[in-house]
Amino acid sequence: MKPTHRAADGLCCLPSQTVGPFFHFGLTTNAAQGCLAGAQVQGEHIRLRFTLLDGDGVPVPDGMLELWQADAAGRYNQPDFCGFGRLATDGEGKCTFETIRPDRVPDGHGACQAAHISVSVFARGLLGRLSTRVYFRGDPALVEDSVLALVPEGRRPTLLARWHAEAGVWEFEIHLQGENETVFFDV
Repeated sequence: MKPTHRAADGLCCLPSQTVGPFFHFGLTTNAAQGCLAGAQVQGEHIRLRFTLLDGDGVPVPDGMLELWQADAAGRYNQPDFCGFGRLATDGEGKCTFETIRPDRVPDGHGACQAAHISVSVFARGLLGRLSTRVYFRGDPALVEDSVLALVPEGRRPTLLARWHAEAGVWEFEIHLQGENETVFFDV
């Protein structure tokens, strides 16, 4: 059955469409979803600023990012920390989350993954979400991370957030395509 809508003169077929640019309306109306950790949450409080860029390096002003992460003790979904956040990108393709730096979590094989935040990307031109991870540049545990080890060494920098001391924020660019395309995982 083809998707239809009711026109004044009857039913007509609609074209196949991608996710946006309108899809996040209603999903991102609560700006509080950008604050994953209130003042009472234990751990190193950080701000993580994302910039979503298309294949030409142009900001994507109508994207949506969802985060899922562990807390400062490596646990998910605790009473004072749900570990989930969602924001739309602004006119410059940016959004900033307030959270805590997560701790390492088990990898399912007796070792631990480096501290990371899982990210889902939704944007115009995509038929579904893209999945990536944010790791923290300078973390000594990066060399032990089993997931990061699957990524060719030359592509790993696309998964590393950089500390911007002047702004007091970790910065992470997501390139949807192009020479600096972010590594996306098939999950």
